[in-house]
Amino acid sequence: MNHPKLTILLVEDHQIVRKGIKALLELEEDIIIVGEAENGNEAVVMAKKMKPDIIIMDIALPLMNGIEASRQIIKINPDQKILILSAHADDGYIEKAIELGLSGFLVKQCLPAFLIETLHHISNGEKYFSPSILKRTQELSEKHMDIRGRLCLKKPCSLTHREVQVLQLIAEGEGNKQIAHGLDISIKTVEKHRQNLMKKLSIHDTAGLTRYAISEGVIENSKQKTTL
Repeated sequence: MNHPKLTILLVEDHQIVRKGIKALLELEEDIIIVGEAENGNEAVVMAKKMKPDIIIMDIALPLMNGIEASRQIIKINPDQKILILSAHADDGYIEKAIELGLSGFLVKQCLPAFLIETLHHISNGEKYFSPSILKRTQELSEKHMDIRGRLCLKKPCSLTHREVQVLQLIAEGEGNKQIAHGLDISIKTVEKHRQNLMKKLSIHDTAGLTRYAISEGVIENSKQKTTL
Protein backbone atom coordinates (compact mmCIF):
# COMPACT_ATOMS: atom_id res chain seq x y z
CA MET A 1 0.00 0.00 0.00
CA ASN A 2 1.43 3.35 -1.08
CA HIS A 3 1.37 6.11 1.51
CA PRO A 4 0.68 9.69 0.36
CA LYS A 5 3.81 11.71 -0.25
CA LEU A 6 4.75 14.67 1.89
CA THR A 7 4.38 17.77 -0.29
CA ILE A 8 6.91 20.58 0.17
CA LEU A 9 7.06 24.18 -1.04
CA LEU A 10 10.69 25.33 -0.98
CA VAL A 11 11.29 29.06 -0.49
CA GLU A 12 14.92 30.14 -0.94
CA ASP A 13 16.35 32.99 -3.01
CA HIS A 14 19.83 31.53 -3.55
CA GLN A 15 19.41 29.19 -6.49
CA ILE A 16 22.41 26.99 -5.70
CA VAL A 17 21.17 26.47 -2.12
CA ARG A 18 17.60 25.87 -3.28
CA LYS A 19 18.66 23.30 -5.86
CA GLY A 20 20.88 21.58 -3.29
CA ILE A 21 18.04 21.24 -0.79
CA LYS A 22 15.70 20.07 -3.54
CA ALA A 23 18.16 17.40 -4.68
CA LEU A 24 18.54 16.19 -1.09
CA LEU A 25 14.80 15.95 -0.49
CA GLU A 26 14.10 14.25 -3.80
CA LEU A 27 16.23 11.31 -2.64
CA GLU A 28 13.43 10.54 -0.17
CA GLU A 29 10.69 8.32 -1.63
CA ASP A 30 7.95 9.86 0.52
CA ILE A 31 8.77 13.53 -0.17
CA ILE A 32 7.89 15.56 -3.25
CA ILE A 33 8.75 19.19 -4.03
CA VAL A 34 5.58 20.75 -5.45
CA GLY A 35 6.95 24.25 -5.92
CA GLU A 36 9.92 26.60 -5.58
CA ALA A 37 9.75 30.29 -4.71
CA GLU A 38 12.63 32.75 -4.64
CA ASN A 39 10.97 35.68 -2.84
CA GLY A 40 8.34 36.28 -0.18
CA ASN A 41 5.65 37.44 -2.60
CA GLU A 42 5.95 34.26 -4.66
CA ALA A 43 5.82 32.19 -1.47
CA VAL A 44 2.48 33.68 -0.41
CA VAL A 45 0.91 33.19 -3.85
CA MET A 46 2.22 29.63 -4.26
CA ALA A 47 1.24 28.62 -0.72
CA LYS A 48 -2.34 29.74 -1.34
CA LYS A 49 -2.48 27.93 -4.68
CA MET A 50 -0.66 24.69 -3.82
CA LYS A 51 -1.52 24.17 -0.13
CA PRO A 52 1.63 22.08 0.55
CA ASP A 53 1.95 19.94 3.66
CA ILE A 54 5.04 21.91 4.75
CA ILE A 55 6.72 25.11 3.60
CA ILE A 56 10.49 25.33 4.06
CA MET A 57 11.08 29.06 4.42
CA ASP A 58 14.28 31.11 4.38
CA ILE A 59 14.23 34.45 6.23
CA ALA A 60 16.37 36.78 4.10
CA LEU A 61 14.23 36.99 0.95
CA PRO A 62 13.75 39.73 -1.67
CA LEU A 63 10.57 41.89 -1.73
CA MET A 64 9.19 40.30 1.46
CA ASN A 65 11.21 38.54 4.16
CA GLY A 66 10.35 35.03 5.31
CA ILE A 67 8.85 36.08 8.63
CA GLU A 68 6.41 38.48 6.98
CA ALA A 69 5.63 35.94 4.25
CA SER A 70 4.88 33.36 6.97
CA ARG A 71 2.60 35.84 8.70
CA GLN A 72 0.65 36.43 5.47
CA ILE A 73 0.41 32.71 4.72
CA ILE A 74 -0.90 31.91 8.20
CA LYS A 75 -3.55 34.61 7.80
CA ILE A 76 -4.78 32.72 4.74
CA ASN A 77 -4.33 29.23 6.20
CA PRO A 78 -3.86 29.14 10.00
CA ASP A 79 -3.09 25.40 9.86
CA GLN A 80 -0.20 25.72 7.40
CA LYS A 81 2.99 24.09 8.68
CA ILE A 82 6.06 26.28 8.12
CA LEU A 83 9.67 25.36 8.87
CA ILE A 84 12.18 28.21 8.99
CA LEU A 85 15.55 27.20 7.52
CA SER A 86 17.98 30.06 7.92
CA ALA A 87 21.68 30.80 8.15
CA HIS A 88 21.03 32.96 11.20
CA ALA A 89 19.18 32.48 14.46
CA ASP A 90 18.93 35.94 15.98
CA ASP A 91 16.68 36.28 19.02
CA GLY A 92 14.34 38.59 17.11
CA TYR A 93 13.68 35.95 14.47
CA ILE A 94 13.19 33.23 17.08
CA GLU A 95 10.73 35.40 18.99
CA LYS A 96 8.71 36.08 15.85
CA ALA A 97 8.70 32.39 14.94
CA ILE A 98 7.31 31.57 18.40
CA GLU A 99 4.79 34.40 18.17
CA LEU A 100 3.50 33.10 14.83
CA GLY A 101 3.37 29.51 16.07
CA LEU A 102 5.60 28.23 13.28
CA SER A 103 6.33 24.50 13.17
CA GLY A 104 10.11 24.67 13.49
CA PHE A 105 13.34 26.59 13.05
CA LEU A 106 16.55 25.01 11.79
CA VAL A 107 19.90 26.56 10.97
CA LYS A 108 21.29 25.74 7.53
CA GLN A 109 24.36 24.24 9.15
CA CYS A 110 22.26 21.28 10.37
CA LEU A 111 22.91 17.77 9.09
CA PRO A 112 20.83 16.67 6.08
CA ALA A 113 19.43 13.75 8.07
CA PHE A 114 18.23 16.15 10.75
CA LEU A 115 16.28 18.16 8.15
CA ILE A 116 14.59 15.00 6.87
CA GLU A 117 13.79 13.88 10.41
CA THR A 118 12.39 17.31 11.22
CA LEU A 119 10.05 17.28 8.22
CA HIS A 120 8.57 13.97 9.32
CA HIS A 121 8.10 15.16 12.90
CA ILE A 122 6.41 18.33 11.67
CA SER A 123 4.14 16.33 9.36
CA ASN A 124 2.93 14.51 12.48
CA GLY A 125 1.99 17.78 14.14
CA GLU A 126 5.11 18.23 16.27
CA LYS A 127 7.30 21.34 16.51
CA TYR A 128 11.01 20.91 15.93
CA PHE A 129 14.05 23.14 16.43
CA SER A 130 17.80 22.93 16.05
CA PRO A 131 19.35 22.19 19.47
CA SER A 132 20.94 25.65 19.69
CA ILE A 133 17.64 27.31 18.82
CA LEU A 134 15.70 25.10 21.23
CA LYS A 135 17.96 26.32 24.00
CA ARG A 136 17.32 29.92 22.99
CA THR A 137 13.54 29.37 22.83
CA GLN A 138 13.62 28.08 26.38
CA GLU A 139 15.69 31.06 27.52
CA LEU A 140 13.45 33.49 25.68
CA SER A 141 10.32 31.83 27.05
CA GLU A 142 11.62 32.25 30.60
CA LYS A 143 12.60 35.83 29.83
CA HIS A 144 9.17 36.74 28.54
CA MET A 145 6.96 34.75 30.94
CA ASP A 146 4.41 36.90 32.75
CA ILE A 147 2.94 36.16 36.22
CA ARG A 148 0.33 33.84 34.68
CA GLY A 149 3.09 31.75 33.11
CA ARG A 150 2.25 32.67 29.54
CA LEU A 151 4.61 33.86 26.85
CA CYS A 152 4.51 37.63 26.49
CA LEU A 153 6.23 38.77 23.33
CA LYS A 154 6.92 42.30 22.25
CA LYS A 155 4.16 43.34 19.86
CA PRO A 156 5.36 45.06 16.69
CA CYS A 157 4.08 48.45 15.65
CA SER A 158 0.88 48.06 13.59
CA LEU A 159 2.33 48.38 10.11
CA THR A 160 0.32 47.20 7.14
CA HIS A 161 1.54 44.40 4.91
CA ARG A 162 2.49 46.90 2.19
CA GLU A 163 4.27 49.17 4.67
CA VAL A 164 6.43 46.26 5.82
CA GLN A 165 7.35 45.55 2.18
CA VAL A 166 8.27 49.19 1.57
CA LEU A 167 10.23 49.33 4.84
CA GLN A 168 12.24 46.27 3.84
CA LEU A 169 13.11 47.75 0.44
CA ILE A 170 14.01 51.14 1.92
CA ALA A 171 16.30 49.43 4.42
CA GLU A 172 17.90 47.44 1.59
CA GLY A 173 18.87 50.72 -0.09
CA GLU A 174 16.23 50.84 -2.83
CA GLY A 175 15.09 54.25 -4.07
CA ASN A 176 11.46 55.24 -4.61
CA LYS A 177 11.62 54.43 -8.33
CA GLN A 178 13.09 50.98 -7.71
CA ILE A 179 10.54 50.24 -4.98
CA ALA A 180 7.68 51.32 -7.24
CA HIS A 181 8.93 49.04 -10.00
CA GLY A 182 9.51 46.07 -7.68
CA LEU A 183 6.06 46.30 -6.06
CA ASP A 184 4.25 47.41 -9.23
CA ILE A 185 2.90 50.59 -7.64
CA SER A 186 3.32 54.28 -8.44
CA ILE A 187 6.15 56.43 -7.10
CA LYS A 188 3.55 58.65 -5.41
CA THR A 189 2.21 55.60 -3.58
CA VAL A 190 5.72 54.70 -2.44
CA GLU A 191 6.21 58.24 -1.16
CA LYS A 192 2.91 58.02 0.73
CA HIS A 193 3.94 54.72 2.35
CA ARG A 194 7.30 56.25 3.29
CA GLN A 195 5.53 59.19 4.95
CA ASN A 196 3.18 56.85 6.81
CA LEU A 197 6.11 54.76 8.04
CA MET A 198 7.91 57.81 9.41
CA LYS A 199 4.74 59.06 11.08
CA LYS A 200 3.81 55.73 12.67
CA LEU A 201 7.35 55.02 13.86
CA SER A 202 8.23 58.63 14.76
CA ILE A 203 11.32 58.28 12.57
CA HIS A 204 12.28 61.07 10.23
CA ASP A 205 15.08 59.78 8.01
CA THR A 206 16.07 56.75 5.96
CA ALA A 207 18.92 55.81 8.30
CA GLY A 208 16.46 55.63 11.17
CA LEU A 209 14.09 53.45 9.17
CA THR A 210 16.99 51.15 8.34
CA ARG A 211 18.01 50.84 11.99
CA TYR A 212 14.40 50.07 12.92
CA ALA A 213 14.14 47.42 10.18
CA ILE A 214 17.27 45.69 11.47
CA SER A 215 16.14 45.84 15.10
CA GLU A 216 12.76 44.31 14.20
CA GLY A 217 14.25 41.60 12.00
CA VAL A 218 12.70 42.99 8.81
CA ILE A 219 16.16 42.71 7.25
CA GLU A 220 19.38 41.14 8.46
CA ASN A 221 22.22 43.18 9.86
CA SER A 222 24.79 43.29 7.06
CA LYS A 223 27.52 42.56 9.61
CA GLN A 224 25.85 39.24 10.36
CA LYS A 225 25.34 38.05 6.79
CA THR A 226 27.28 35.05 5.64
CA THR A 227 28.01 34.06 2.08
CA LEU A 228 26.61 30.59 1.51
